[in-house]
Amino acid sequence: MPLQGSNKTPNTVSKRTMLLAAALAFAAGCGAARFLPTALAADAIAPQIINVPSLAGDDLGPASPTGFRSKTFVTADGMTLSIQAGNVPKHLHPQTNEIQYIVEGTGKIWFNDKEVDVKPGDLIIIPKGTAHGGTKPTSGVFKAIAIKTPPQPPNDTTLLQ
Repeated sequence: MPLQGSNKTPNTVSKRTMLLAAALAFAAGCGAARFLPTALAADAIAPQIINVPSLAGDDLGPASPTGFRSKTFVTADGMTLSIQAGNVPKHLHPQTNEIQYIVEGTGKIWFNDKEVDVKPGDLIIIPKGTAHGGTKPTSGVFKAIAIKTPPQPPNDTTLLQ
């Protein structure tokens, strides 16, 4: 039914109105972007080429009582990058997210509330508070590239049964 004094129905929107609305939305987005903080790259990263498969034993730091070794290669604003090898007990990090890329070793790990199979090439996303570890290798020693964000504070590991 046309509006009084018009030949348009209530659901009809002119092209000009649509273009004007789109232009205003675009301008608002551009204006808002000026007030948002710009992401900056960390200043302190040193250029490195790390041959991960060749790292073994003391190259990765002293062994824990379970034989676990870890060496941090990058510490930057908001993250650390380490190479880890060996077995680690089941645990969680209440404050730290962890991303692990399995380089060597196959077997099972605890992930959430169950054991899962892992192998080289697997990328494991571990949100803070998620149970993980308790490695049970079936072939070789587990070796992984681990990224932690934010950097893990010293008291941020809770061992689990």
